[in-house]
This record gives sequence, structure tokens and C-alpha cells, in this order.
Amino acid sequence: MDHTPGFLKIVAEAQKDVREITLDEVAHRLKPEKDFLLVDVREESEWNAGHLPMALHISKGVIERDIETKIPDLSTPIILYCGGGYRSILAAQSIQKMGYTRVLSMTGGFRGWTGKNFPVVQD
Repeated sequence: MDHTPGFLKIVAEAQKDVREITLDEVAHRLKPEKDFLLVDVREESEWNAGHLPMALHISKGVIERDIETKIPDLSTPIILYCGGGYRSILAAQSIQKMGYTRVLSMTGGFRGWTGKNFPVVQD
């Protein structure tokens, strides 16, 4: 997907404030006894088409409104992902501003995940 210069500029600025995690690191940590919450910030239609195992859906459009209800502990380790890794950076920056302290954004997003043939589920 081609992104506009303005969008890429705000992502680059946000990236300075957000720690990232690789696809392989997430795949390695993704197990039933995982020690983090995995949050898909894509749109509902994207989520319905497939998502990572054990993920929770809170789209970027409502994450600031809904996250405190779904994840009330600000120290909960959270890994966010989106389609390609850009929206999750913006969402991570936003929830960090709300006080969440252990937030990571998955590089490569869902497209990178499926490109590596990692597991995907549909509800």
C-alpha cells in the first residue's frame, strides 16, 4: 500500500516514542501461557478476515475510548499490530500518552505475519 507523505511523517515522529518488536519475537512469545496481551488495531472487516491467535480486537479508531475498560491495568504488557505496522505505532503512541507503560508495536503487521506463514485464525 502506498502511503501519503503526511501520514508517513506522523508515523516517523511517533516511531521515536514507540518500542517495536519483530514478527519472529512475537511468534516465539505467542503461546498459551503468554505474558502479554496481543491487540489487533485494524478495522473490524480486517479482523473478521483473519487475525493472530489469541488476539483481542480494539480498532485504532476506538482504542483511546475502549482500552481502559478492556485493559484497566496500565502496566499490562501489550503488543499492538495492524496491517503493515504503521497504525499500530500511532495507536501505541496514543495509549502511552494515556499512561500505558509496557507497549510494543509489531513490525510488519498482519501482512508480514501472513507472509511468513505464521498461524492465522478466523472467528
